[in-house]
Amino acid sequence: MGHPDLTASTLALLEQELRSRLAGFAETGRRGLVRVGKGLPVAFGRAARAAGLPLVTVLPCRDGMPVYLAEPDRSAAGELLLLSEQVRLVEYDPADRTSCVTADEGLLRSCARLLAVWDGSPSNGRDATAHLVAYARSHGVAVEVLWPQGARHGAAACAASA
Repeated sequence: MGHPDLTASTLALLEQELRSRLAGFAETGRRGLVRVGKGLPVAFGRAARAAGLPLVTVLPCRDGMPVYLAEPDRSAAGELLLLSEQVRLVEYDPADRTSCVTADEGLLRSCARLLAVWDGSPSNGRDATAHLVAYARSHGVAVEVLWPQGARHGAAACAASA
């Protein structure tokens, strides 16, 4: 989970950092969980696979059927599905921020730990990272914040990502 507007160089930094952190989780029998989307979810999925951590990808559905994803999330979903050992369908609208945040809150309640890619900034109406970090902490989920030196936001923001 983290900021949806990260630069390509930041995503590369994070993929490397995540790979080293996730390697320890792979030995514990845990699984990584990611909500489908471009950018950070794909970097997480690649890092999990490289670290040997089983990956669960969450796809949006409506009435139990997967929903159509717009590009570039559709391409990202294809890669994440190939990296995953399991897929979970969750009822939410990927085009609706509130729906995505509600889905993320539900997913967080099932997690033991949250790796949050977060620069410490407050929620701004598009990016719900600060809210989700606070939500996880308030529900007893251990939170580890990642923001490597040199990390940057991109110019264009997009929908919230897992």
